Amino acid sequence: MKPHQIEAFNLAPGRILARKYEVLSLLGAGWEGEVYLIREVATGIERTAKLFFPQRNVRDKNALFYAKKLHKLRHCPIVIQYSARDSITVRGEPVTLLISEYVEGELLSQFIARQRGKRLTAYQSLHLLHALACGMENIHDMGEYHGDLHSDNIFVQRYGLRFDLKLVDLFHLGAPKKEYIHTDTVDMIHILYEALGGQKHYTQQPAEIKGIINGLKRSLILKKFKTAGELRRYLETMQWD
Repeated sequence: MKPHQIEAFNLAPGRILARKYEVLSLLGAGWEGEVYLIREVATGIERTAKLFFPQRNVRDKNALFYAKKLHKLRHCPIVIQYSARDSITVRGEPVTLLISEYVEGELLSQFIARQRGKRLTAYQSLHLLHALACGMENIHDMGEYHGDLHSDNIFVQRYGLRFDLKLVDLFHLGAPKKEYIHTDTVDMIHILYEALGGQKHYTQQPAEIKGIINGLKRSLILKKFKTAGELRRYLETMQWD
């Protein structure tokens, strides 16, 4: 019997999950499920909980892969640290939740929206891209991928001389493939494009920036850099006219 379709949990603040966790707020959402800020009732420690939509987690397969992936990548600084697995019932359906560390900060989309003109400068954007590429390089070097990079699942912990970033979520498309790593790299360029203000401001960007974005054409982007490591090295050696 197929699980019922649940497209949003809409958990209200104050709701208690599995008699252990209090919902504080929604942090982000994706194709697989939603991520909430929660508080352990017994200790008062704040953590995050990823809840999987039942139809996207048949026989708990995706949740198990996700937990194992977080454990495998536990030494990558950009990846949140996995803590435990639990389950609840929502609208009569069993729902898996994976508990991870909570990191303070704000979603990248919110950070960008707070800036003047709701966009970053070219200088800021390149620093953002470099920090993201450095973090993703560790993941790619382990033969893994993110699978769903966008500004609503990247947390900005700190911004000064550099960005400190954390990935709120990871996505499971199946066993690692070069294609998925390539998609991560293309997604990072899309994030740069968004940070700079998108189409409205693209024509005003210097040639060096356009040489990275390549009109968002996947084939042209991957011709220059197929992995986060190649992108990181490109940024560190690029020449400005």
